[in-house]
Amino acid sequence: MTATHNERPPTAARIAIAGAGAIGCTLAVRLAMAGHRVRLLARGPALQAAQAGALRLDDLSGTATGQVTASERPDFGVQDILFLCAKSQDLPILAATVQPLIGPDTIVVPTPNGVPFWYFHGEGGRFAGRPVLSVDPENQIARSLPSGQIVGAVLFMSAEVVAPGHVVSRTPHRMMLGEPAGGSSERLRRLCILLNGAGIAATPVDQIRDPLWTKIVANLTSNPLSVVSGATLGQIYTRPDLLAIVRPVMHEAMLVAACHRARLTADPIGIVALGASMGDVRTSMLQDYQRGKPLELAAIGDAVIELAGHYDLPMTATRALLRRVREKTSSS
Repeated sequence: MTATHNERPPTAARIAIAGAGAIGCTLAVRLAMAGHRVRLLARGPALQAAQAGALRLDDLSGTATGQVTASERPDFGVQDILFLCAKSQDLPILAATVQPLIGPDTIVVPTPNGVPFWYFHGEGGRFAGRPVLSVDPENQIARSLPSGQIVGAVLFMSAEVVAPGHVVSRTPHRMMLGEPAGGSSERLRRLCILLNGAGIAATPVDQIRDPLWTKIVANLTSNPLSVVSGATLGQIYTRPDLLAIVRPVMHEAMLVAACHRARLTADPIGIVALGASMGDVRTSMLQDYQRGKPLELAAIGDAVIELAGHYDLPMTATRALLRRVREKTSSS
């Protein structure tokens, strides 16, 4: 079934999405279909597809198309909500680029995988206020984005770009959102209502680092290993030879999470079962590797080791896995 929607709801929001990859296009189409005024910051073939009205999303609801305003320059004016849908290594430049879109009330939602640059903002522990050097080595992201306007997001969405502006997703669209300082807020409630109205199951959580660590563990045990092995998620979490690598890395990451006072929302059995249920889905890192693009190893891997170092944890299995990825990418 093909669906289009151009009517705006009474509470249509001004929403900018910076990045036209799989997640950015998924959000753009869903939010545009819900009647919001969506602006897409893009470049290259993805920009051309968006300007031609050719954004397309094939998901569990069928085929959907969305009309957005697209540009390679941030000339859309101040927005109500700004989604930063870029890889973590691209955020320093992107954060500086999107300044014209941010006003005093703009909600800024970064969506990269791995440990976010804002991890210790409002965290309240012994490391409160520290930068995550693996992700933001020169503190450029933190300087560019207003810390008090950031909402943390944990995405449980699998999607793949099959052509410029054309995304395929065969899993439900799920997000968890939370204030970095914890607790609830009116803006968090409104943001979740808006996303749910666009067909994205968004849940507000009081402690965003809890589901964040669940996602970090899942990413760390699957993304690097997918590059080394070429395996899909279903294979990674069912093949005995790959599970022998997954389990020690998982246990190391869970210890780091516990040291940083996070309560994971899934146990080791649950994480393996969920990964196995994903079937033939390729990780985003494997997709990037096969397309010759830079990998998110810093946020997904190095940052976890950085946080482990705060408690002198050796991370032997994790270091070995990341070393294998870098050996493979350097020789290819």
